[in-house]
Amino acid sequence: MKDFTKIDKNFAIETNIQREGLVFFDPEDQPFSFYGVYREGEKFVRLPEKVAAQVNDGVHEMCGHLTGGRIRFCTDSPYVAVSAKYNKILRMDHFALTGSAGMDLYADNIYVRSFRPSYDLKDKYEGVIDFGNSRMREITINLPTYSGIDKIYVGLKSGSKIEKASDYKITRPVVFYGSSITHGGCCSRPGMTYEAILSRRFGFDYVNLGFSGSARAEDAMCDYISSLDMSLFVYDYDHNSPSLDHLEKTHEKFFLRFREKQPDTPVIMMSRPIFYLMGSEWDRRDIILKTYCNAVARGDKKVWYIDGTNLMDVAKDNGTVDGCHPTDFGFWNMAKTLGDEIEKNYTRIFG
Repeated sequence: MKDFTKIDKNFAIETNIQREGLVFFDPEDQPFSFYGVYREGEKFVRLPEKVAAQVNDGVHEMCGHLTGGRIRFCTDSPYVAVSAKYNKILRMDHFALTGSAGMDLYADNIYVRSFRPSYDLKDKYEGVIDFGNSRMREITINLPTYSGIDKIYVGLKSGSKIEKASDYKITRPVVFYGSSITHGGCCSRPGMTYEAILSRRFGFDYVNLGFSGSARAEDAMCDYISSLDMSLFVYDYDHNSPSLDHLEKTHEKFFLRFREKQPDTPVIMMSRPIFYLMGSEWDRRDIILKTYCNAVARGDKKVWYIDGTNLMDVAKDNGTVDGCHPTDFGFWNMAKTLGDEIEKNYTRIFG
């Protein structure tokens, strides 16, 4: 249990939050746990900047977006506050700020409230979520999807217990690679990305390597992903492939390059999540399906394909905000379809 009598003077930060006994802690210290992101220099990142710079400018720019980042701990504090110093805030006309720059809080795997930045947020945000009573809860704070943070503090009531959260049921992370949809556009809040929904369903850790407009299956990205320890690899970059020719030249190549390094890792490949396909979208689907069929023909027993039309089989044309990026309904549909496939093959995937 954290000793609240020994508060680092640096954590006595200036705040406008009015709560009895409020003290701040650095979640980079024990017993807090960070997942999905890590510190590199002055900021948090999802992959090393050196690697990102070798991939493309977009990946380099967005490696500091904290989508998939989580802070976890247990406490009986009657409230949880945050104070964060942002280095980047993305505002878009089709994307709620609660999703692109906000954070949300789950207690015992159940959504409680969101930390909602104002639209004129410059760089510092602070907010508090009240529970109404004091009892032990396992807390997960989901970090912003399309924004970056240099530093964040967690505020709790002095004298409260604070303990390490339990480990994920599946500790070796699931790695997701793909376009802006994988990145999290356009969820209403970070906990509604399809990866976050799946993590709560199965209790797995995960790494989000979605890069809006910039997932193009470069060798450098494949080599980095192939170096990671993981329980499952899920990839879908169809939307970011600039042409049919590019998709055909890179999709199977990416898979085979990954397989050279990780011959036994389960892989799920998906075509773009859209229910009504038009024109070349059918050809794109067939290219991805061909990669899967060739793998099966070679005897690969740990590869699965999910057709994008099935990822939107419930939401259909109500699953996106703009014909591409999912609403929360669309993300729920994606998570359900992908999750049902994982559940059906749970033993083969997770052992």
